[in-house]
Amino acid sequence: MRPPSVDTLARSLADVGLPHPLLVDAARAAIAADDLASARARAEATARALLGPVLNATGVLLHTNLGRAPFPFAAPATYTNLELDLGSGRRGSRRGHGGGLLARACGAEAALVVNNGAGAVLLVLAALARGRGVVVSRGELVEIGGGFRVPDVMAESGARLVEVGTTNRTRRADYERALAAPEADIALVLKVHRSNYRITGFTEDATVAEVAGLGPPVAVDLGSGLLDAGCGWLRGGPPAWLRDEPAVRQTIDAGAALVVFSGDKLLGGPQAGVIVGRADLVDGCARHPLYRALRPGGLVLGALQQCALAYLRRDGTAVPFWRMATAPVEELRQRARSLGVGRVLDCTSVTGGGTLPGVEIPSAGVAFDGDRAAALRALDPPVIARVDHGITTCDLRTVDPADDAALALALRTATASPC
Repeated sequence: MRPPSVDTLARSLADVGLPHPLLVDAARAAIAADDLASARARAEATARALLGPVLNATGVLLHTNLGRAPFPFAAPATYTNLELDLGSGRRGSRRGHGGGLLARACGAEAALVVNNGAGAVLLVLAALARGRGVVVSRGELVEIGGGFRVPDVMAESGARLVEVGTTNRTRRADYERALAAPEADIALVLKVHRSNYRITGFTEDATVAEVAGLGPPVAVDLGSGLLDAGCGWLRGGPPAWLRDEPAVRQTIDAGAALVVFSGDKLLGGPQAGVIVGRADLVDGCARHPLYRALRPGGLVLGALQQCALAYLRRDGTAVPFWRMATAPVEELRQRARSLGVGRVLDCTSVTGGGTLPGVEIPSAGVAFDGDRAAALRALDPPVIARVDHGITTCDLRTVDPADDAALALALRTATASPC
């Protein structure tokens, strides 16, 4: 029997909702495999692989695999004043959008925004220390997700790594000796926040304040990006689980010349890397050719501007991360009961995204016997849960209340049949 034409088979899949060329790809693959019945499954698999929304029921607030901080932003199909000075009518700068507002929010002289945190560190080192030494404690030579390491980023920048101290103990005197070496030629002291792990026991660290007066500018990679330890955007002030987390404003007050942090972690905004601090050093980064390769577009800057305005209004409820992270446990329990499916339980959430290692936030959700993860992922929208010891748990701290009805329907569907 002669098989159908590729076009005929592709057109029979039109209800999948993909553009015709992608349906043709699925049809061709099915015909090549001599399995015409698989064409629909292939097309549906292609559709599911596209970027789309999911319900995060893992309890990980900044889940890297799920896009970290969820921040709402929509822009009309219109031009913007991205690089136009509306007062003079001449070319302006994109630096004031978002970045300038964040500088105002954390008390810095100036700010610059690039596409992510690693890019911000790379730009600082390339612009201010290429061919010269940068002093870093051995206990701060961290590796972040994906295998990226501080020494590797430094090597790509052209700066020369000068290690001081030991893994667990680094004192001010260690920095002083490195700076006093005749061949040192030190451009920067770099402090790196160990945001994704902790060293405990017999430890000692030189603080930013201790090294700030040694001569070279101190640049601090805070990574997680808590803007201000006082959390003035939260009615109840800082939650207990933030007790030991360093913040941007206080790090600048301690004497840091530059602070680098991510936009999509504790800031709760879009993916971005933010450099704040002394105006002359920030300007030096902005003048470097690498900035043009790392600068973000109008969509990211628009979202970051919206996020920064929320902080300046002291409106933490406008930032979904803070709204979810500070929801009372009893409120989560009530929502869990209202789902009407599964058994309600207390559990713990984490911030994730390479922040606050070992810190747990009390939470509540629903649980089911058996591994329901695959069944939940197969739904529309997909639900991402966690499975421990044969128990599937959906933590409501990371689910927007507006999605509770969709979650309840998904849970009933996924649990309608045995595992």
